Amino acid sequence: MDFFTGPYGVVTSFVFWYPFIMALFWMAGSLLFLQTKEPKNDTLDIDGFDWPMISILVPCYNEEETIEETVQNLSGLSYPKKEILLINDGSIDQTSVIMERLSKLYNNVRVIQLQQNRGKANALQVGLFASRSEYLVCVDADALLSDTAPYYMIRQFFIKGERVGAVTGSPSIRNRNTLLSRMQLVEYASIIGAIKRTQRLIGKVMTVSGVVVTFRKKALVDVGLWDRDMITEDIAVSWKLQKRFWDVRYEPRAICWMLVPETLSGIWKQRIRWAQGGQEVVLRHWRILFSWKQRRLWPIFLEQCISTIWAFCWLFVTVMLVFSADQVQDLFIWFTLTSFSLVFISMIQLFIALVIDSRYNRVLKYYFWAAWYPSIYWMVNTAVVMVAVPRAIKSRRKGGYAVWSSPDRGLKKS
Repeated sequence: MDFFTGPYGVVTSFVFWYPFIMALFWMAGSLLFLQTKEPKNDTLDIDGFDWPMISILVPCYNEEETIEETVQNLSGLSYPKKEILLINDGSIDQTSVIMERLSKLYNNVRVIQLQQNRGKANALQVGLFASRSEYLVCVDADALLSDTAPYYMIRQFFIKGERVGAVTGSPSIRNRNTLLSRMQLVEYASIIGAIKRTQRLIGKVMTVSGVVVTFRKKALVDVGLWDRDMITEDIAVSWKLQKRFWDVRYEPRAICWMLVPETLSGIWKQRIRWAQGGQEVVLRHWRILFSWKQRRLWPIFLEQCISTIWAFCWLFVTVMLVFSADQVQDLFIWFTLTSFSLVFISMIQLFIALVIDSRYNRVLKYYFWAAWYPSIYWMVNTAVVMVAVPRAIKSRRKGGYAVWSSPDRGLKKS
């Protein structure tokens, strides 16, 4: 069977070439960002600036295993003026008890107890109302910030101007004992960094990193705060800010250490949530395509749509081959060809991205674990999209609060 000129030639060509084009695009964008946006010899002058107060918001749901370590880290940061707000969103474990004990140990820690689980976005809104600062550093309950992270993020608000509404940091993985966690380490250190660099170069970012991001309170109020009915509040608020022409910046030097799932079920649930959140944003903000003022959002909107179409096209081509292939070898050749091509181009992209990120985070030694990543990622991503699209459509009709469940924080820490 001739894959590229047969009855499904156009679809097959799209399935084959799209990952190549996007990988080249991310590589070129990250290298250009490195040359034009990332300073070669940047010295952080901590003592030479009057740092404003920050409010660190930590929303929690069933975080009894991680919250104490996170508070110890946040309280120990050298940033001079800070308050830490712990928002318990109706946890059913010992989170509330641990929070109260921590508030007595640390003078800069305050606790807000919510009786009902109404989701992360709602918890963040409550934290905003209780905060005393104009700058809100939002951190997940399993996160450990590098000591310089708050400085790097806050500095962006002053050197880039009054229209900076949010600065997203760079998440890195701290549980690195299993194949699944090391594969995700490669993803976070390379794929996500390369995409954010390229998107920032274009001018708009698909999403801030919910695990570590700093907001200007005035910007959040201007866009109506977080959407409490969206399953991924970080993606939703990123679009709301940029639609109102607030700038979203990416700061690769603001390192945040986080835990990731180390089970297949945990990863599956996480990726379904991410994909569903992306589709919900597309469904809510599709009218931007008809607004010339929003033209700078078109590239990331279209990329999200085309990626979804690619997943369905890959499934379509595969199913057609199963039912129409004259010989088993046709199907074997298709899988071999696509898998080899994906791995080949992805390994180049991963190497370039890891070299760039190694300037701030020692991750290059994990490159050899990347060989497992491309083929597994694309196949899993295809299945995830299939499940997430109908869920996004259903949730759009449903409305209400997007509550959260107990997360998979990994099996071990290293």
